[in-house]
Amino acid sequence: MNDASARFVGSAVGAVIAESVTLPTDVAKVRLQLQLSSGTTTKYTGFANCLLTIAKEEGAPALWKGLAPALVRQVCYTSLSLVIYEPIRDFYKKLQSGSNPDAPLTFGQRLAAGGTAGALAISVFNPAEVIKTKVQAHQGTASLTMKEVAARIWAQDGITGFWAGLRPNVARTFLVNAAELGTYDEAKSRLEPYFGPGFFSHVGASGCAGFSSACISTPADVIKTRLMNAAGGDKQYRGMLHAGTRILCDEGPQALYKGFLPICVRKLVWCATFFVSYEQIRAAVLQKA
Repeated sequence: MNDASARFVGSAVGAVIAESVTLPTDVAKVRLQLQLSSGTTTKYTGFANCLLTIAKEEGAPALWKGLAPALVRQVCYTSLSLVIYEPIRDFYKKLQSGSNPDAPLTFGQRLAAGGTAGALAISVFNPAEVIKTKVQAHQGTASLTMKEVAARIWAQDGITGFWAGLRPNVARTFLVNAAELGTYDEAKSRLEPYFGPGFFSHVGASGCAGFSSACISTPADVIKTRLMNAAGGDKQYRGMLHAGTRILCDEGPQALYKGFLPICVRKLVWCATFFVSYEQIRAAVLQKA
């Protein structure tokens, strides 16, 4: 088995583990982002309160709403991103280095490659994220199925409804993947001389990747969530720029960082779980090949 196949297997299994562990934080993030700030009262007062309220009113399993589409999205998107990341990174290096093959990789090349890989992958798998968002946003003890959500979107908006929020999602994913893959790759290369190519370097690099990803991507994530939740329903916003402007004017700048705590917690845990699993599984697959 070649390295591309090992990256695919490692990223697919790692994504399943990481997504299953962190999905409750994603559900809370979606609920907080959809909660308008212009009123006098809000249902959820914060991250912990949101988790407790969902579990109390809808049952603990509701914290894993959208698991099926989330796994479909993460396995497909993450696997494709990891498979194409290194070839794109090497292409950017060759493009900038020209005839000097010994030139070291730069942080900028890693960031650009991570962002490009993520943007290309999410453009293909946007429908899975639209369905996931709609399932997670639904409040009540009876969960919506992927089939029910897909049927509603198709009836209301047709095929284009599955690509609702594509532009902010591509923008967000470019930032997320640039921060995650690019920062992880750079941090790992700087930590390995001190800690060796193993567990501690992977954990440290994943922490850097998760925090930087959360800081950079949250505003685009808020806009993306609002637009995706409108698929198959009333259109509150005309597009990405209109959504961003209305959120700023109606709810204030802080609204663009709604759900930051669950995003940050999720990113730190997700990146640590994913990258450590990915590195171990990739190495094991290559060793058996």
